[in-house]
Amino acid sequence: MRKVTFYLLPASPPADALAVQEALVCDLACSLWRQDQRLLIACENQVQAYRLDEALWQRPLHRFVPHALAGENLRNKAPIEIHWPEQPLSSGRTLLIALLPHWVEFSSRFTQVIDFVPNEQALKQLARQRYHAYRQAGFQLTTAEPPPSLTDDDHGKNIQPPSD
Repeated sequence: MRKVTFYLLPASPPADALAVQEALVCDLACSLWRQDQRLLIACENQVQAYRLDEALWQRPLHRFVPHALAGENLRNKAPIEIHWPEQPLSSGRTLLIALLPHWVEFSSRFTQVIDFVPNEQALKQLARQRYHAYRQAGFQLTTAEPPPSLTDDDHGKNIQPPSD
């Protein structure tokens, strides 16, 4: 059965910092990769994709995450692909981390999806619409609090993928 986990997010820090949601995506990508997951991170736009790409490159060596931006020659070899709407989709991934404001039909290609419910009211309403769309598409839905932030010495062991 296809499943979606919606993480309930706290308020975001100032605009110049990496958003809470984006920081959590980096932590999730690290943990899921260490569990041999191949995933697609679907960003809202190219700017967000490049911001996540840079954030993943800035991680400490023991939390390195092999990844590629959509359109790069290594995208089918990298276990994590960062995608934005103007780029064609690749295949071979079963888990989607969705940062998109609206549900997209290609979500149905994945057996597991991670989505987010932001704290801001307008964004929360968009999350409700996505929740409804996933349900209409036949996904099993759950909500959860985000896992605790990773520390430099836990090496991603405290984040679990959505349950099967």
